[in-house]
Amino acid sequence: MKLLPFAAIAAAVAGCAPAPAPMPAPVPAVAQPAPPPPAEGIAGLQEREPDLCHAGDYTASLGQPGSVIPSLGITRDYRVVEYRGIEPQEYDPLRIVFRLDASGNIYNIDCG
Repeated sequence: MKLLPFAAIAAAVAGCAPAPAPMPAPVPAVAQPAPPPPAEGIAGLQEREPDLCHAGDYTASLGQPGSVIPSLGITRDYRVVEYRGIEPQEYDPLRIVFRLDASGNIYNIDCG
């Protein structure tokens, strides 16, 4: 028995292969619908109004020790957040929030 060279076998097999299938036509891009508008009334979220708690009235106390907060004569709800303290996530746009730095001084005043 005589062995055929590899090239002869490859040529014989290639001749038996079916013709390649034609490329399918490209699928046209489908326009994506516009995303829905933001949901209204998501539980737990409220829109933050600008300075409803009048935090700007107390900016003179920035940089002062947190111990001055009770002497500011605040007549509405307020919260003092210690440095790296845990803050509850209930948002009240009418509540004043005093944030203290590592030294115990007021570094930020906002609503919440």
